[in-house]
Amino acid sequence: MKTPRCQHCNGPMPVRAKSTARYCSGRCRTAACRARKTIPAELTRRPRWVRHTARKVPLTVGGAVASSTDRSTWSRYRDAARSSAGTGLGFVLDGDGVAVLDLDGALDDQGQPLPWAQRILDAAPGCWVETSVSGRGLHVWGRGSLPRGRRIRVGAGVVEAYTDGRFVAVTGRTFGRAPLRLGDLGPVLGELGLVGQ
Repeated sequence: MKTPRCQHCNGPMPVRAKSTARYCSGRCRTAACRARKTIPAELTRRPRWVRHTARKVPLTVGGAVASSTDRSTWSRYRDAARSSAGTGLGFVLDGDGVAVLDLDGALDDQGQPLPWAQRILDAAPGCWVETSVSGRGLHVWGRGSLPRGRRIRVGAGVVEAYTDGRFVAVTGRTFGRAPLRLGDLGPVLGELGLVGQ
């Protein structure tokens, strides 16, 4: 039998938790409610939200398998946030100018950015940054365009960049003092050599 997971931290649910419980603690419940206020309106007002499993398979708000290319499986933020399907929220990128950089393994054991990741953060000061589901990565959200998604090495790290045909698991856990808006990622995409290829 699959162990139930907290919808905020993805940790195991307490043994005595009700079968309908969504969060492992009051702290996670409060943090999840606050997350609604820590996701930029530029994302929450777009009807491109899904749920996802622990293995990051996109789901509809009803729990069926969703698709990052089928609009009929997406929902409004409000409906996705209220759903108990899966383990968390996801946002679908559809090529309308929203871009995301997924920095895998960007944080050290103390939760501080590694040097390669800090260089990217410094180059994107106007962008919203959140901690990934694992707690070790970062998502840098902004505006930009790419001919196609890419995965590249940057120093000792790995960066994935997407603008279309993907969904990204959204935690709403803003990293540091990142602004609650989508800044221009164009210069960063160019600096990483992702534009014009």
